[in-house]
Amino acid sequence: MRIVRLLFLCFLQFSCTSQAPEKINGVSFVASRSEALQTHLEEVKQVYANHAAVMPFGFIRDVNSPEIIFNTDRQWFGETKKGAMQYIGLLHKNGIKTMVKPQIWIWRGEFTGTLHMNSEAHWQELEASYEKFIMTYAEMAQETGTEIFCIGTELEKFVTNRPEYWHKLISKIRTVYKGKLTYAANWDEYPRVPFWKDLDYIGIDAYFPLSDEKTPSVKQLREGWQRWKPDMAALAEKTGRPVLFTEFGYRSMDYTAKKPWLVDRNQENVNLKAQVNAKRALFDEFWGEDWFAGGYVWKWFIDHDKAGGENDNRFTPQNKPAQEVIKEVYKKY
Repeated sequence: MRIVRLLFLCFLQFSCTSQAPEKINGVSFVASRSEALQTHLEEVKQVYANHAAVMPFGFIRDVNSPEIIFNTDRQWFGETKKGAMQYIGLLHKNGIKTMVKPQIWIWRGEFTGTLHMNSEAHWQELEASYEKFIMTYAEMAQETGTEIFCIGTELEKFVTNRPEYWHKLISKIRTVYKGKLTYAANWDEYPRVPFWKDLDYIGIDAYFPLSDEKTPSVKQLREGWQRWKPDMAALAEKTGRPVLFTEFGYRSMDYTAKKPWLVDRNQENVNLKAQVNAKRALFDEFWGEDWFAGGYVWKWFIDHDKAGGENDNRFTPQNKPAQEVIKEVYKKY
């Protein structure tokens, strides 16, 4: 009898270790002018994505303005509540889970982390406006059965200057939304976020600088991660919350891992190999870690046939060799 039990335990252990644990294998589903169609989902399924971030937008006039304008008929369809609901419905119909990730766009593309008010009155106006914005989409997330809700994206000065507001806002969100919560902190912001224990995931937009090389090897990039990875693991252990890359990606250009956050229109040479190596190094470093939940590739355009390609030096992996790397890893996990 004892031998039978030992054989059973060995079989159970083998079964558990022979299959990779499931991760959040996500894409950032970019808002479009029009509705998403079933044909738009086929390529998402082809790379074995099991999650998609849906991103409605609010707009602010400048970094010192307290008013957030959102859900208007002047926005693209996918940036509105109606559009986000349509995307979520179609994604769920295809068995793909969702994260609602409301984003703010400041006029002329100013970095949202610099949003800062010049008076107490304006801070209070911003807080009221942001609450209206975020609660609208928290209620929508609950209504649509969205699995994860992101309470904000890269809002460092807003967070550090008004921490009590954020603790209270999270409590209000939980009264209307019953799924998992995260916040998308910028790569150099996340250690200072004061409310990780109030949430379910440590969300990081993972644009960490890794190498100054034009085409760094996978080995060089993995070595570059050793500067950053231990602190993430330590925070996950300290808070009891897994790390989730709310965004991760690299442009298909020379020096892609030097300043991975660059969204400018620079004319750096297209470098498909650099993008492949950077993706592979990230997957190799993180997807096997128990304290790591997964992440969302930045970014995935709805009209796949017209996205990316071998002459494109932007972030999307679509119609590039990096797409095959994503497919390989997502299929495994």
